[in-house]
Amino acid sequence: MSSEPVTHLHAEPQGTDLAAKLNWLRAGVLGANDGIVSVAAVVVGVAGATAETGPILTAGAAAVVGGAISMALGEYVSVSSQSDSQKHLIKKETDELRDQPEAELAELVSLYRAKGLSEETAAKVAHELTEKDALRAHLDIELGIDPDEIVSPWHAAAASAVAFLLGAVLPMLSILLFPESVRVPLTFVTVLVALAITGWVGAWIGGGSRLRASARVVLGGALALAATFGLGSLLGVAGVA
Repeated sequence: MSSEPVTHLHAEPQGTDLAAKLNWLRAGVLGANDGIVSVAAVVVGVAGATAETGPILTAGAAAVVGGAISMALGEYVSVSSQSDSQKHLIKKETDELRDQPEAELAELVSLYRAKGLSEETAAKVAHELTEKDALRAHLDIELGIDPDEIVSPWHAAAASAVAFLLGAVLPMLSILLFPESVRVPLTFVTVLVALAITGWVGAWIGGGSRLRASARVVLGGALALAATFGLGSLLGVAGVA
């Protein structure tokens, strides 16, 4: 009988931690998906214009490096803005608690009253949380911010770049390692299978329809590959490339 309450006590932190990890995993899957599609589109497009390995390798390598840097920069800028906003709000709340402690306590009581607690219970909760950690109490109920979980822009940028690079490896290896006579169709197949998997995993993490998500990603990837291969073939026939 004594083990049951312990399970309930630990369920919430574990669930929160799991949700955070799944969010990171989902971002990684999306980054890998971008790497697969963008690099595959480039190498297949060049392969449509020329059968020479040199131009394909050069274009693919440029797409890998440029794409990884672009993904990292975009994530860094986005997370930096979010992080700066959170830090500003934390500082603002810290200043208010220092300058107007009574008003902030009254505000905390009113917020718990708005949650449905009685006046007596709300006051008791507000006083106990204020004594323990006033800043954390206000950040939680007012802003939904955990001061221990502010994401580092550098970590986010690195994770995004690594995910992109992992996805980009597949089309690069496919176009370079398969025999010249079949490398384009086999790269198509390899890339679309990989996209189906990333679509399925992304939907599993997000709780959506796995079949529908996989179909969307595969269709989009197929259109991108067909478009770039068609354009490359036209340029090759025209003698531009």
